Amino acid sequence: MLDFQLKFFVILLVNFLALVWIMNRILFRPFLKIFKERQDKVNGDLESAKQMSAKTEEDIARIKKEFELARAKGKELFEGLRAEGLEKQKQALAAAHEEALARTEKIKGELAAEAEKARQTLRGEAEKFSSSIVEKLVSA
Repeated sequence: MLDFQLKFFVILLVNFLALVWIMNRILFRPFLKIFKERQDKVNGDLESAKQMSAKTEEDIARIKKEFELARAKGKELFEGLRAEGLEKQKQALAAAHEEALARTEKIKGELAAEAEKARQTLRGEAEKFSSSIVEKLVSA
């Protein structure tokens, strides 16, 4: 059957151990080193991404806060200008009303003067007309 020869067994064992040692030095350790570096880089990139995400969220919150402050300031400014515009509108309407009242009074005065003048003229003409009627009635 099979003969066990110690000499070949020792040569094969030495050959196997030498190959394992050579493979470990040349192949396994560099691959393990590359895998370790890759894992460290991935972990570092993940941490960096988390930090950037947190910073982005902080920046978004800050921008939202600034936007709300700007909106409130704009609304306050708008309300102030609106109130100022309403006040100027009231003043303009009051001035126009006063001017209209003054013109109305002036026109009423002119109408009253014209009416009085017309009455005087009509009285004078009425007297002439009545005198003329009386003369015609008396002479007839």
